[in-house]
Amino acid sequence: MSTISATAVSVRKPLYQSLFVQVLVALLLGIVLGMAVPDFAVGLKIFSDAFLKLISMIVAPIVFCVVVHGIAGAGDLKKVGRVGVKALVYFEVMTTVALVVGLLLAYLFGPGHGMNIDPSTLDAKALNTYADNAHKLQGGGIGSFLVNIIPTTSFDALARNDVLQVLFFAILFGVSLALVGGEKGERIATFIEAVSTVLFRAMGLIVRLAPLGVLGAVAYTVGKYGVGSLKQLISLVALFYISVATASSDAVLPQIMRKLERLGVKDSVVGLVIPTGYSFNLDAFSIYLTLAVVFIAQATNTPLSLGDLLLVLGVSLITSKGAHGVPGSAIVILAATLNAVPSIPAIGLVLVLSVDWFIGMARALGNLIGNCVATVVVAAWEGDLDRAKAARVLDGDELVDVTAG
Repeated sequence: MSTISATAVSVRKPLYQSLFVQVLVALLLGIVLGMAVPDFAVGLKIFSDAFLKLISMIVAPIVFCVVVHGIAGAGDLKKVGRVGVKALVYFEVMTTVALVVGLLLAYLFGPGHGMNIDPSTLDAKALNTYADNAHKLQGGGIGSFLVNIIPTTSFDALARNDVLQVLFFAILFGVSLALVGGEKGERIATFIEAVSTVLFRAMGLIVRLAPLGVLGAVAYTVGKYGVGSLKQLISLVALFYISVATASSDAVLPQIMRKLERLGVKDSVVGLVIPTGYSFNLDAFSIYLTLAVVFIAQATNTPLSLGDLLLVLGVSLITSKGAHGVPGSAIVILAATLNAVPSIPAIGLVLVLSVDWFIGMARALGNLIGNCVATVVVAAWEGDLDRAKAARVLDGDELVDVTAG
């Protein structure tokens, strides 16, 4: 153990080369620019947009390669199915818990009480951007969602970066590859593993641009909205951040998959659980969904019966599964949920529009944490977690540098 520790210390980089330090400096610089020159700061959003596009560009092929290689290398297709079932059971349990937590927080702290908003005074035009998507999502129901998992073509799923559709095709391809086996199967599996290595190296290069992405995002936020933009909604924002910090996005999906593998989780488990969790295990989003629904009811003085609350929970269990990959997902899913609960005025969504971007940062973080925990839990449940290696990594005795590819 002492040898490992010594090695870890000897390869530590100077502080200024630390990606975390660079991101922290970029964050502080973004705040300063946003306050000092807001007009200029708003224009820096191009850095954030470009960084996110670079990440999105590589997410789908990495997911495909990791899942296919994991299934083909598992050797036992029954084991793959077992992992999938355990993951889905865990996802449904945790989603239900998260939705209930959101309800309890809303009633315990009552963030919307005292606002006394008259729904007739709210501007419905602010929701025009999200209305069409919301009606499509609500009208399609669970059947439409399940059919949408199947891509029109495999190339279409990759081109649109639809992680769930890519996952579906990757599972089908990986199972087929495992059934083919032999020399042909081995050649293809080796090729996919090599491609995966190259893609992770490319991801390492892209991650180095993270400080620019953070600079652009923070400068834009402070420059456009300022500190006073939260107004009366500060309680909703603060309450959600606190709940995520204690409970538990595409931009970090490849890095987190690599980190979990190096933590000691078997690659076949990582390849199945993490991509699936991005559509089925949105813990932080689920907390926000019920919290925001009750907040709107409180703000508009709308009484909710026990039946209404149960309806909110039931509908949310379905609508939350469609959150990933929908433009303006949080508002769209909220709209679809409220359309199914007629007692709450859907126009109340206008009240959360101004703070949704801020809350979105916490949702991404919370969903990420929830999926990491899910992967470790399923791996431990299945016996695919190297506990000794995980302990070394968590204790800092074995360093994990995902930027190295």
